[in-house]
Amino acid sequence: MSQTPAQSSEEKPKPRRFEPPVSPATQAFWDATREQKFLLQWCTDCRKAIFFPREVCPSCLGSSLEWKESAGRGRVYTYTVEYRPQNPNLAGPYTVALIDLEEGVRMMSNVVDCDPDRVSVGMDVGIAWEALSDGRHLPMFAPTGSTTGGDQ
Repeated sequence: MSQTPAQSSEEKPKPRRFEPPVSPATQAFWDATREQKFLLQWCTDCRKAIFFPREVCPSCLGSSLEWKESAGRGRVYTYTVEYRPQNPNLAGPYTVALIDLEEGVRMMSNVVDCDPDRVSVGMDVGIAWEALSDGRHLPMFAPTGSTTGGDQ
């Protein structure tokens, strides 16, 4: 008996969310996420952290960049709650936030493992991981138990 495409053991499940593409500039970052390591680029000229990965430093335009592992800790700068997701594979509500990392960069991510009504500006968060279909992991953030800010 032959298998139909739906029965094929080689068929990959559909991704639950959009999976970020990999480019030469982001390859090291995404490779590290396979081991749940969170890397940031650093400019060796001006000594500033860089996120998102790129080919030149946005501060000094230097091209001497290196990768360093981040502690993956930060604080919620601002956030919004998505009650009606545009992606039908994602259940709402969920929280999209700008996170100020200890290293001095700001990144957009999700706050997970927390009711959206309990997220607040200034909330301390740490790295959490969501597995992607190709073995990479998407960095997200979960509360670490301390809140130092006020309301949004």
